[in-house]
Parts: sequence; C-alpha cells; structure tokens
Amino acid sequence: MTARRSPAGRTHLKHKDPPMLLTRTGLVLLALVVAAFLALFVGLRFAFLFLIGVGFGLTLEGLRFGFAGPWKALVLRRDGRGVMAQLLAIGLTAAVALPLLAAAPGELMGAHAPVGAAMIAGAFVFGACMQIVMGCGSGTLVNAGSGNALGLLALVFFVVGSFLGTLHLAWWTDLASLPVLTLSGLLGAEGALAATLAALAAVAVIVAFRAEKGARLPQGRLFLAAGLLAGLAVLNLVVAGQPWGIVYGLGLWGAKVASAAGADLSQTAFWAAPGNAERLASSLLTDVTSLTNLGLVAGAFIAARWRRVMDPAPARPAARLVGGIVVAALLMGYASRLAFGCNVGAFFSGIATGSLHGWAWFAAAFVGSILGVRILAWLQTAPTAPARLETAR
Repeated sequence: MTARRSPAGRTHLKHKDPPMLLTRTGLVLLALVVAAFLALFVGLRFAFLFLIGVGFGLTLEGLRFGFAGPWKALVLRRDGRGVMAQLLAIGLTAAVALPLLAAAPGELMGAHAPVGAAMIAGAFVFGACMQIVMGCGSGTLVNAGSGNALGLLALVFFVVGSFLGTLHLAWWTDLASLPVLTLSGLLGAEGALAATLAALAAVAVIVAFRAEKGARLPQGRLFLAAGLLAGLAVLNLVVAGQPWGIVYGLGLWGAKVASAAGADLSQTAFWAAPGNAERLASSLLTDVTSLTNLGLVAGAFIAARWRRVMDPAPARPAARLVGGIVVAALLMGYASRLAFGCNVGAFFSGIATGSLHGWAWFAAAFVGSILGVRILAWLQTAPTAPARLETAR
C-alpha cells in the first residue's frame, strides 16, 4: 500500500489487490447483505432504516457536510457557506415534515422537548465540547466510521457520557423548565411552517452579513448534500415515525453494556419508563435510532474507502489534546442528554419539526461553540500536537 498527501492534508491511499470485502463493489454488496438480513429476520422497516442511515453516512462523509466544522469556520474565518447549507437543509426538511406531522398526528411525532435551565446549559456545554472533539453527534460517528482513531476514542466516551446522562436526567429536568412549546401548537400548521422558514431566512441574513464576501453561498456539493439530507430526514420521519436522531441510540448502547455487566437499571427513572425499558430489553436491531446510527457509521466507512481517503491521524498525539478530547467527549455525551439532543436531534430535527427548544438549543450551543474553538486552539498549542488533526464535522 502506498500513500500520498493531498494539499488539503488528507491521505489518499493506493491499494494493491485489496480483499474483495474492502473493494467498492464489495462494500456496497456487504451493506445490501446486511439490509437483506434485517429484512428477513427483523423486518423490512428496519432494513429501510439501516439503509437510510447508510445514506446519511455517505452524504456526510462523501460530500463533506458537517455541523461543528462550519460553525468553527464562521467564527474563525467568517466563512458562512457551511452554516448556510445547514439552514437550507433544515428549511427543506421543514417544508415537508411540518405538513406531514399535521396530517398524521397520531402516527408521526416531532422532535419536541421543553426549554429549561438544564436544557440550555446542556446545549452550551455540548457546543463547546463538540469543537474540542472536532465533531458533533453525527460528526463523531462519521469520524469513527471514516477510520479516525481519535474519532473512535471520542465515540466510546460519548456513549459513556450519554448513558450517565440518562441516570441523572430526572433530577436535571426538575429544575426550572417551561412546558413543551411548538410553533404548530401556537400558530397552527401553516403558521408554523411560515414562521420556521422566516426565522431560518433571518438567520441566513445574519450569517451572510457576518461572512466575508465570496464565503456566503454554499458550494455546489453543499447544495447537493443539503437536498440529500433533507430527503433522507423526511424518509426517516415516515419510516421510523419520528425525526432523525443520534443521542438516544448512543445512550442505549451504554445502557446495554451496563446491563450486560450486571447493573440493575430498573430502579432508574429513565430506564424504568415503559418505552425505555422495552427498548433496553429488546435487540438493538429493533431500535430505530441505533439502526440509523449503525448505518451512518457504515456509510461513512464506505464513502471513505470509495475515495480511498483516510483522515490523517498523528502517530503520537499530544497527551494534553487526547486528554481534552476524552473529557470533552464524556461531557458532550452527558450534556446532549440534558439538552434533549445534539446538532441532529435538537437543532436539525427540532427546528424542522417546529419545536421552540430547537431554536433555544441553537443559540446556546453556538455561544458555547465560540468558547470551544478557543479551548481547542489552546489544546493544539502543545509542542507535539499537529496544527490540524482532522476536518471538523
């Protein structure tokens, strides 16, 4: 195997006669085999959800669409193209999701949660930590799937933190909190859609004003990614009956491990709740969020191998940086549970389905992200740390 480094800092691999399962055709066939297995032994719906997750991973990694990185680019370089693409994707999703939710209130559910002190604090901490980890919830999965060792390390501690957050969630939610508020409940279905699109347009104007000229409108690949993500998000809503999410599945993975190790979770408020207890007792292959998460990792791996690109990873990263990533990933997982989601479940899906908590999450997380960018810069000043480890998602 030989390698060459591209100007962007990514390593392009040239393989000689790779094993069949690692070729482009082999990877696609393997994903289809997994989907066929799910269809036969679990159910067709779950096979579709896995493939939808694969689509998310292919889009995020293949078209280099992320959440944490564009926020950082806007803060540091006044480059608003990535954030504009995020707003476009949310708007396209909302244009379909809000009417669907109004038409099938008993069959489909939105990403709705209350705005409270713990939720806002959790979003702020998450925003800071995702910059240190260099990936949000979906970004951490993509980084792990694309072969980045630090991304895999971050994913492990994200899972631990998310599980720990479920153990204390009841205490945090007892703090000052408003009831669940949605634009549909306040303004009706048509008013909710109009208000959501108007608010997204207003944020886009602010971003354009902030961004440097020439770094305002998304690049072609980001336009394509926004459209694909919106389409996949709508499919996820229809097939799963709920919006695209990340955090619940990761917390469930941690709970499964803890339960297998002998922990009794039946006495905890979160896992004693009927729906959560049922998921804990059931196979991960029947949990919709876990399936899309697993598919996302698989899709990211396929996209990375398809381009034969591997994210650069230092042989011996600075201990200060590794320690910072571990702590930040743990806090990010914990905070995401308190905030009722990450950039996907709270920001993307929350806003797209008319939840006011999605807007509160966005504001708090962006402020936290500004702090996180500064902390990451300090961590990367360690003598043995490279200037850039990977592309932030």
